Amino acid sequence: MLYMEGDESMVQQLSDAELEIMKIVWGNPEEVTLFPYIMDGLAARGRPCQKNTLIVLLSRLMNKGFLSARKIGRRNEYTKLVSETEYQTTQTKNFLDKIYEGSAKGLVSNLIMGDLLTDEEYEELKKLLEKGKETP
Repeated sequence: MLYMEGDESMVQQLSDAELEIMKIVWGNPEEVTLFPYIMDGLAARGRPCQKNTLIVLLSRLMNKGFLSARKIGRRNEYTKLVSETEYQTTQTKNFLDKIYEGSAKGLVSNLIMGDLLTDEEYEELKKLLEKGKETP
């Protein structure tokens, strides 16, 4: 569920199992996602799930405000309410605040100095930083 803290909209954190489901939903090119699509997606990722377990996880995702469901006959159509980018941005900010006291420079420095980037990633990041500087 989205909630307000000060002026900032925050998104709740997901469990690993919930995140796996959301990755499948986010990756679906269709507007709505059906239960069998999620079951098949989990199996394809090597994370098969029992039907009842998936029902519970989908219910949690609805309670947290990530999904809505519409019953069509005997099936539910799930629609994402939080985009992957919105979730990533919120979790990145939380990580920065928690680990680097809000310092993006600290994170990037650690990535570079800790030799955690490939040469290609380093060059891409460098280009992004230069491009960002040029934008008015």
